[in-house]
Amino acid sequence: MPRHSLAEFEALPYPILDVRAPIEFAQGHVPGALNLPLFTDEERARIGTTYKQVSQERAVHLGLEFFGPKMSAMVKLAKKLAPGKEVRLHCWRGGMRSGAVLWLLELGGFKVHLLDHGYKEFRRAVLASFATPRQWRVLGGLTGSGKTDVLHALAAMPGQQVLDLEGLASHKGSAFGAIGQPVQPTQEQFENNLAAALATLPTDAPIWVEDESRQIGRLTIPPALFAQMRAAPRWVLEVPRPARVAKLAAEYGAEEPAELAAAIERLQKRLGGLATKQALAAVEAGDFTQMVELVLDYYDKTYTYGLAPRPEEPVRTFIPVPSCDPAQNAVELARATSAVPR
Repeated sequence: MPRHSLAEFEALPYPILDVRAPIEFAQGHVPGALNLPLFTDEERARIGTTYKQVSQERAVHLGLEFFGPKMSAMVKLAKKLAPGKEVRLHCWRGGMRSGAVLWLLELGGFKVHLLDHGYKEFRRAVLASFATPRQWRVLGGLTGSGKTDVLHALAAMPGQQVLDLEGLASHKGSAFGAIGQPVQPTQEQFENNLAAALATLPTDAPIWVEDESRQIGRLTIPPALFAQMRAAPRWVLEVPRPARVAKLAAEYGAEEPAELAAAIERLQKRLGGLATKQALAAVEAGDFTQMVELVLDYYDKTYTYGLAPRPEEPVRTFIPVPSCDPAQNAVELARATSAVPR
């Protein structure tokens, strides 16, 4: 029964089976892991209650009662999930649950690699990873500047490293940010996915990241990472307002009017009653240019304040560009930073 450190476990090429209950797996899991739950959510709850109210011995017996009838089905499911019959396995702490499934799968002909200290050890490493120093280059700009598109264009260029926080968060970072996006992950899963993305990036080379507030939708950027971003040099795209309005109008015009209206209503206190009424009327009339003009008045004021110098910020550089062309703007950024020492 090989029991591996986290580094050894992550280096192995075999499928990861997470034997925690579905509710635990849904809250957060190792990216790419597959759920092979030993207990259902209800069974886990009953075992926990028995442990607290009766005894550990009775809780173990109850677990065995649940486990026995499902042994054959679990082995069959494991064979579907991992036809090669060699797997990585973990539970929460590397205790009884993973030990029981390890015994069962080995009995069924599997070779099993167990994560020492389980998912708890993985989460410890995830949270610690955000404090690793990195050479951030923060990309700023007013709403509609196409910063995310520029990040993607930079990622396609040789030698440019990029972290797309909004992609990981499934949100564009404004009241309209959830429109057209998948459901956001849980905070825990966001952190897990973020740590996995960071693990693919160098620590000794610059990495582009978009200028974000602490919150992206309902998710929070980990404090250690956010502090690094706030203390990093910032390059700010200066895109003419007409170009930004045209870009946003084209994007929002393709979305459901009801979702746009709901987003505008969420901004009512900030927009004011008259502007909100006018923006809603513009959506109903299909005049997305007018809607964007009204909403952009608020966002430009907000983000202009956010573009002010920060005490911890070493340098802030403005890059005037004529349009929202992401490829051209990425070239301008690469050119502007080529003379900056690493």
